[in-house]
Amino acid sequence: MQGNDKGGAEARYQAQLNEGRFLIQRCSDCNHHVFFPRVVCPHCGSAALAWVEPKGTGVVYSTTTVRRKPDLGGDYDVSLVELDEGVRMMSRVDGVPPTDVKIGMRVRAKVVDDKGVGMVVFTAEDAK
Repeated sequence: MQGNDKGGAEARYQAQLNEGRFLIQRCSDCNHHVFFPRVVCPHCGSAALAWVEPKGTGVVYSTTTVRRKPDLGGDYDVSLVELDEGVRMMSRVDGVPPTDVKIGMRVRAKVVDDKGVGMVVFTAEDAK
């Protein structure tokens, strides 16, 4: 699966998530990992982007708690997670109260189904 495949990089990324697979790109020329999905490498300009499975672990780089009334679902976390591969992605940390999510917390990715659409969320690594 190359970065310039049919349907575009974002469509390919989402299709894989919908099948339960979390993949990011790695440039075959400069070996940098890339996220969000792209057609060319932002580091060297190469189109030689391959889809690879990340370790799925990382740290919370930034976090905030979004406040909602309980009848609207209650508070939730929004975090910027830096994967061990060096790329960052926006998501949430599940399984702990939103106010307990802290910068530097080790987390592990998992793909969840949200009404038929796959998405990556994280859990605290020590909560396995």
